[in-house]
Amino acid sequence: MQAILLAGGLGTRLQSVVSDRPKPMALIQDRPFMEYVIRELKANGIDDIIFAVGYKGSMVEDYFGDGSVFGIRASYAYEETLLGTAGAIKNAARHMTGDEAFVLNADTFYLIDYGRLVDIKKEKRLDMALVLRQVPDISRYGEATLTDGILTGFNEKSSEARPGTINGGIYLLSRELIGQIPEGKVSLENDMIPRWLAEGRRIGGFVNEGYFIDIGIPQDYFRFIDDVTEGRI
Repeated sequence: MQAILLAGGLGTRLQSVVSDRPKPMALIQDRPFMEYVIRELKANGIDDIIFAVGYKGSMVEDYFGDGSVFGIRASYAYEETLLGTAGAIKNAARHMTGDEAFVLNADTFYLIDYGRLVDIKKEKRLDMALVLRQVPDISRYGEATLTDGILTGFNEKSSEARPGTINGGIYLLSRELIGQIPEGKVSLENDMIPRWLAEGRRIGGFVNEGYFIDIGIPQDYFRFIDDVTEGRI
């Protein structure tokens, strides 16, 4: 299986502690964060990685090369300008060799069964499968809801501080659906998913209860360092 790793963001919130490299290349015990992501993908049978890169993207290619040292096949899709999540996916899709690919952010780490996403996409006959995660306060995010595995609400704002589920940022997308993304800067979360839901596309998935971290802010970056140091990862 293939995965598109979205690694083109600027990482401005982390620049106070990581200023010389793209955020996914932030060092964790002398290894870039993204190496941990890739090793977890490979453990799940995903060994063909398309790096969607922008800011200092050559640093990513210099480190991972053709991927052989890490037991993967690597290709690179460069953004000349910021394209947004959906635009970056469309730009990277020219390297796809199959009918579908996983898509995930290179600055997040999950412990998750990726095969479960494949299974539910087939079982529910979905056009797109995605992962949600539980948070203690949805008022900080946009709520996403599943009903019997089918997405029935997405990025819905709420002023109520209560537990709920939000978009987890892992997707399984078909080449056909990616082909519907317009050229230019387009958001998957704000533009395409709401559009596909309005068109009646079948989108569904599951709520992941395993380990998750986003190193977008310094405190979580240092927490991941601690988790690796203490052997939790």
